[in-house]
Formats: sequence, C-alpha cells, structure tokens
Amino acid sequence: MWLLAVNESTVDRLQLSPGLQTLLAASLIAYLVVLAILSLVASRQVETEEDYLVAGRKLSLFLCCGSIVAAWFGAAAMTATSEAARESGLLGVILDPFACSATLIYTGVMFAAPMWRMKLLTISDFYRRTYGAKAELMGAGIQVLAFFGWIALQYKALAGVQAVYFEIPLEWGVLIACGLTLAYTMVGGMWSVTVTDTLQVMVAFTGLLVLAYTTYVQFGGGSVLAGADRLLTETDPALLTLIPPATAAAVLAYGSSWATGVFGCVPGQDLQQRLYAARTPQTAQRACILAGMIYFGFTMIPVSLGLISRLVESEAEGDIVQVLASKYFTPGLAVVFVLSFTSVVLSTSTSAVLAPATILSHNILGRLPVFRGHALFRDRLCVLLIAMGGLALAFSRESKMELLDLVLSMQLVALYVPLHMGLYGRPRSEWSAILPMLVGMGCYLARWLPEKLLCPAPEAFSGEYADFAASQFNSPAWQGIMRCILTVPDSIFGLVGSFLAYGVAQALFRRSAPINDQTLNDAWGDAWKKKPG
Repeated sequence: MWLLAVNESTVDRLQLSPGLQTLLAASLIAYLVVLAILSLVASRQVETEEDYLVAGRKLSLFLCCGSIVAAWFGAAAMTATSEAARESGLLGVILDPFACSATLIYTGVMFAAPMWRMKLLTISDFYRRTYGAKAELMGAGIQVLAFFGWIALQYKALAGVQAVYFEIPLEWGVLIACGLTLAYTMVGGMWSVTVTDTLQVMVAFTGLLVLAYTTYVQFGGGSVLAGADRLLTETDPALLTLIPPATAAAVLAYGSSWATGVFGCVPGQDLQQRLYAARTPQTAQRACILAGMIYFGFTMIPVSLGLISRLVESEAEGDIVQVLASKYFTPGLAVVFVLSFTSVVLSTSTSAVLAPATILSHNILGRLPVFRGHALFRDRLCVLLIAMGGLALAFSRESKMELLDLVLSMQLVALYVPLHMGLYGRPRSEWSAILPMLVGMGCYLARWLPEKLLCPAPEAFSGEYADFAASQFNSPAWQGIMRCILTVPDSIFGLVGSFLAYGVAQALFRRSAPINDQTLNDAWGDAWKKKPG
C-alpha cells in the first residue's frame, strides 16, 4: 500500500460531448448500483463480529486472491508507477511493483498459514497474545494513525476523476467519495468489501488491458508485438536496468526500497485481514502467492506505458495514463477508462477504511465497558469514525498529508521485527516487542527530522542531502562522519534499529523463559518443538 498525492491542477484532456458525458454518468451510476446490490446481498451473511471482520473465515481462493489484489492495486499502481518509470526507468519502480509484489509472495510463504491457524481478527491480536496488552495498544495506535492519510488521498483521487469528467468541485467530490466508501464498507464489513473488491479489480484490469492493447497497437503501427519490440529497441538501455549505480547512496537506496517493500508491508492490517478471512490456511497461502504474481504482471503494464510515453509524449506533464488515454482512446473507450480508474480507487478506499476500523473497534474501543456486548454496532461505528477522520484530513493542508506519510513509514519500520520474531524467534519479555517499536520509530525520526524539518537543504541544492549536511561542518572528520550517517536511508535506520533493540531486550531478559510458547503452538502445532533451537 503506497501514497499517491493527487494533482488537483490536472488538465482535462478527454473532451467529452454532452451525449457521451451522459452515457458515462449513466454507466457509473449503474455500476455503483450493482456494487450496492452486491454489498446488500453480502451483508446477509453477517451475524457475528467474526463475519463482519473476517467474513466468517469462509473466503474461497478466488475471493481471497481478488480481495488481496484489490487492496494492493490502488491509484498509485495505475498512475504513480507509470510516472516513476517515465522519469527513472525500472530503477524508479523497484519499490512498486517489484518489492510490493515480492512482499505478497514472501508473506504467503512465511506468514499466511501460521497466522491463519492462530484464528486472529487483527494483527494487534497477535501482539497481545504474544507480548501482552501494552504491545497490542502500541501497535494498534501506529496502524490506526497510519491509515488516515492513505484514506484521505484515495478520496481526493476519486474526487479528481469527478472534477475532470463531470466538473464537480473537488470539495463535493471528496464528500461523494467518502459517502460511497462508507456505504459499501459499513453495510457488510469484510463480506461486502471482498465481493465488491473482486468485481472492481476485474473491471480495473479490463480497462487497463484495453488501454495497453490500444496503446501498443498504435505504437507498433497496428501490431502489439511490433509495439513491444519497438519499446525494447528504442528505449534507452539505462532505463531498463535493475542494477543501481555503483555508489554508496544508490546501493543503500536500492536496498532500502527492497527492505521496506518486502518487510514493511507484512504487518499491515489490510493484508493480514484478508489472510484471516480465507477458508483454510492453504487457501490463505495460495491466495497471497497468486496475488503477488497477478499484481506484478498487471502493474508492469502501467510501467511499460510510462516508458512508451517517453517516446510518444516526451513533453507531457501530469497523469501519464490519462495522457495516453486521451491520445489513443476513442471517446467511447473513455467510459471504460473512467470505470476502471473509479474501480481502482473505490476498492482501495473500502479496504483502507475497514482495516483501521477493525483495529480501533476490536483492540481499542472493545476494552471499554460501554461497548462490550455490542460488537457489530461498535464495528460499524468505527467504520464511520475512520471514514470521517479521512474526510477531515482530505480537506486539510498538504503539509498534514506529509505528516501522515511519516506515520505510515513509522508503521513499516516499527512492527515487522516483533511479528517475525514472535513466529520465528523466542522472545523473553514484552519488551522484545515494545523496545523494537520505540527504537524503530526513534531511529527513523532521527534520520528523517534533520532532512525534512530541522535542517532541510535549500531548493537550489541539487546534490545528495548527505553532501549538504557535511558542508555545514568545517572539520573534515565530521564531514566524513555526516556523509556516512546520512547516506543511509531513513527506513534502513528504522529497521536496523528495531532489530538491534530486539537483541538488547533479549540480552536484558536472557534469564527469563520464552513467552511465545502458546503462539508457536497455535501457529505451528507440535511441529515447532521438533525444529532445532
């Protein structure tokens, strides 16, 4: 899951006639009505909190895989990857789709089956059962805060579509986006989200395939294969390499993208919730691995479109996918394009709202006596609260969006180590989770704050931040030290700090007995007792 800041000044490049605009509006309304009917039908299966939060653990491979892909394939996968590929080639998309696809396969192999066997409702349940209530609350707080910015940006993405094609003011578009998301999520919880997500991702992929086919045919002079061949032969080879330049900064940034993408997304509630909802542990594992493969295959389409745009629209600005749609689509195909983009954003919005609402309800408000015995009411109330929180942030200033991006990054560096070691290690104290969370966030902030807030480089400075910071010192020794420290990306700081903090906690409580025997029994059965160590 990665942030996409919507460009509110995007130019309306698809000029639609009044008749086609009416057709597009009618198609969207009909599509939304179908989604509403599916949500209502799905809600009939909701009788308990388990039904609402994890679909009664009854999802088939098809529904589980479709829902995972839908949660992953957001507006960023449709547009930001194409823009990153256009600007930096394949090295610009290491994080997404390469690392983001790898994390699904990695999670499927390493975590899906054991986490399913634990019969969890949220990832914070894992921290409570393994480490205790303090770790549960700390992890829950990080996750809930992290999702608000993601939700707000999805609202703005959907509002941008309404502004471009129907001239609806962005403020009203945000309200409409919030209302749609709230309606589909609140009615049936995970059942509604799963069913509508699966349909929406199929629509999104259809639109993307139509755009890709049309673009490649036109680019290749009537042949898809000729278009692919022309792309490979005319693109600068430097843009097709996956090997970073042989500099410390480039190699560390490259490693940071892989580490953050592969490890950081594993503890995300939006992914874990879909694993818990699968019918069997084998279904959870296969769905996650298959979703990773599907996601990579389809996300490479906008990556290739970004590379094509360098050759056919070298001066274009803004949303590259929309630029290509305006160049190659007939007016009628614009309907397919808008439906597919709407599907992408709406499916991501519903997933983004349900995930933190689940944690807020089950792990935070569920502790209050006033809410006990009213689980479904509490769950729906939290969906409303989270949706409204995202709405408030969508109307706030850009600087607050950046702060939420910070919180999301802190989630990535703070929560993975306690999860991994709880399943594959022998933690000896609640501090084996609390200390990595605190130190992981602290190390990330220690690297992030100087560059972003305390001593940012002036806009005129075009080099690496490490060089700018080193230039502030007169001593050659201190210049060398600052270059070494600040060449390391902030996410690496956080992840390494979290691992070291776990080691310190283990050393401090080395005389204590391991605390995760029950977790290992639930996750692995008796098999863990036969493993060495």
